Amino acid sequence: MKLMREKAVLLDKQDKLQPFRNEFYLQEGQIYLDGNSLGLLSKRAEKSTLDLLNSWKIHGIDGWTEGENPWFTLSETLGVQSAHLVGAKKSEVIVTGSITTNLHQMIASFYQPAQSKPAILADELNFPSDIYAVQSQLELKGFDPALHLKKVISHDGQTLELCEIKKAITEDVGLILLPSVLYRSGQLLPMKEIVEFAHKKDIIVGFDLAHSIGAVPHELHNWGVDFAVWCNYKYVNSGPGGTGGLYVHERHHGKMPGLKGWFGSEKEKQFDMDHAFTPSNGAGAYQIGTPHILSSAPLLGSLSMFEEAGIEGIRKKSLKQTDYLIELLEEHVPSYGLKLVTPKSLNERGGHIALEHPSAASICKALKHYNVIPDFRAPNLIRLAPAALYTSYADIFDAVMILKKIMKDKEYERFQNTRNVIA
Repeated sequence: MKLMREKAVLLDKQDKLQPFRNEFYLQEGQIYLDGNSLGLLSKRAEKSTLDLLNSWKIHGIDGWTEGENPWFTLSETLGVQSAHLVGAKKSEVIVTGSITTNLHQMIASFYQPAQSKPAILADELNFPSDIYAVQSQLELKGFDPALHLKKVISHDGQTLELCEIKKAITEDVGLILLPSVLYRSGQLLPMKEIVEFAHKKDIIVGFDLAHSIGAVPHELHNWGVDFAVWCNYKYVNSGPGGTGGLYVHERHHGKMPGLKGWFGSEKEKQFDMDHAFTPSNGAGAYQIGTPHILSSAPLLGSLSMFEEAGIEGIRKKSLKQTDYLIELLEEHVPSYGLKLVTPKSLNERGGHIALEHPSAASICKALKHYNVIPDFRAPNLIRLAPAALYTSYADIFDAVMILKKIMKDKEYERFQNTRNVIA
């Protein structure tokens, strides 16, 4: 066993991204594998937040235009810094709102149903908030979600097949909303192929990047994706409730947003106080209200690390770490009923690994008892997410050894197999 752990230690010594681990606040004795729900605080994010607080202290109202990072253009600044993470042009990205607010904005802007194309296509495994947004937007346009919200079916309850996605893209579909990575199983969808197929039928295609941004490279512009939304508090480590982001392909720039708000105005005209809305040129037009400055502040520090590490290097390590995790699971806990539901293929996998077990809730509680922080998703899923910037290979090895002990000794039976209020 000692020699096996020495392999993990050696992998850490060879890891080019290992120095970034020292940038984060890691609790002593804790193994944090829940970065796909909430990333950890970094020292840079802390500093950039304190810096913006200080600009408020020093400048007061003049902080909108004064200081190192004026608030009036902070959303645009962060959009430029985020563009490389999603493979977009700088004008195609803005940091604004929350993921669900941005999704409402995108659907309100791009869902213009003709009588022949009234349906919106999602999938039956999608995150509930996305489905609620689609249902709301259908209802606002006078359509019945029971009739006009179509869902791609899943044959195994965890993943989607490209053939089923294509089968569901019928002539009555006007807009498609799919996740880049399925939040439960961690399956990475073939976005480029989906867009190419849908565009041949003149259908708008958007993606929810919540579980891929910061872990997986994208080429949204080159793939021709029409729009995308995401949160920044998972792999991008912007903090709880951190400001989200959205992307709009440049071919749609100049399109009037479905939900107008004054921060979507052209900057030079915003304070003219004219009741005639003049949209900003680019993704900035889709902002609604005043930007959440203190919720955006951590991104200034966090994104600087992504610029230095490079998303390609992060993806390379992420795949190597999830490979290592799968290898350890298959070697040490193959006979305890834990079923891997994440695809093994590298081009079909996001940043986390998902295991199915009837006692998943109690297993997660047992792991937390031993200071391993996993993520539970009802009714029976354990998610483990190594984050390339701060998770070590030794963390992964130790976590699997603890899981092995819990399963072998049935220690999870000491805990109720029910989710907590927040799971």
